[in-house]
Amino acid sequence: MDRRHFLSNGFAVSAFTTPVTRWLTQPADAATTHQGGRRVGRSDLTELWQAADEARLWDSKFGGGNWKTSSVTECLRLRAAPLLSGTYTEAIGKELFAATSELSRVAGWAAFDAGRHEEAQRHFVQALRLARAAGDVQAGAYVLTTMSLQTMLRGFPREAADMAEGAYERAKDSAAPRVLAFAKLAEARAYGRAGDAKAAGAALACSEDLLGSIRPGSDDDPNWLSYFTHARLATDATEIYRDLAQPQAAITWNEQADAMPPGRFTRAVGIRLSVLASTHLQDGDLEQSLDVGSRALEVLRTVSSTRAHGYLHGLTTDLEPWKTGNADVSEFIGRARSELAAA
Repeated sequence: MDRRHFLSNGFAVSAFTTPVTRWLTQPADAATTHQGGRRVGRSDLTELWQAADEARLWDSKFGGGNWKTSSVTECLRLRAAPLLSGTYTEAIGKELFAATSELSRVAGWAAFDAGRHEEAQRHFVQALRLARAAGDVQAGAYVLTTMSLQTMLRGFPREAADMAEGAYERAKDSAAPRVLAFAKLAEARAYGRAGDAKAAGAALACSEDLLGSIRPGSDDDPNWLSYFTHARLATDATEIYRDLAQPQAAITWNEQADAMPPGRFTRAVGIRLSVLASTHLQDGDLEQSLDVGSRALEVLRTVSSTRAHGYLHGLTTDLEPWKTGNADVSEFIGRARSELAAA
């Protein structure tokens, strides 16, 4: 993963077309042995999975622009890549490709969160191909769902909905309920951004049903998606209904999202508060909007995330028409722009 190839911050939805089509056509390669460099063992896989776990945690707490989150690309280049050309059995090779796929997915999400969009796309395409090499349809569905989220957040909701639906349909006979629920949630978010309330509601209900069907301690429930709980679903549902201009529904969902622990999910909590602030403004409650917006600013000023800061910048834009003759609004807008710029 040579950073010299990652010079542009542009996003091109067409860059996903061929890799996504290939994965939908053939999501899993047959496992094979490999003879090459040093022998790859269980301890190597443990190291890669641990690196991915730590990167997800740091990303969630401190944002994709944090130095430790960004260092996952070094792990890919210096640790994972040499192992792929090593010697391993079918079983070890399958898990090696799966672990490297997750590392690449995490690196892609961190890059996207930090505003490096082309770099993120390259990591996601690589992660999808590695999941296919692992013969892991479930991992591929998770990567494709993440790609759908990037596509939606970059302004292509219809294409994003198709990608999320494709991930669900291709994996519905083999993936765990939590993975399928995550795909349906991404589909709901895309339809919400597109203004399609009926489709968004149906996808969200399906996601909630799948999440509720998970048996505690189930062997097929993936650890790498354990963060996706009902509170997380409610957080995203708040944004879905904000996007649909249904503020009362959004506020109701937000009440269920309060269970998300702020210490672990700092960025997600800050984004939710930003969305809630804009929801109150949508509902005509300026006082509540400013109060919640101030709480969001207090959380997000410590997070290195272009994406999260974008939510607060969006709130300040929405507040502009309220600024005339209102010192509290002017003060909040000035403070938000100043503190986010410093962050």
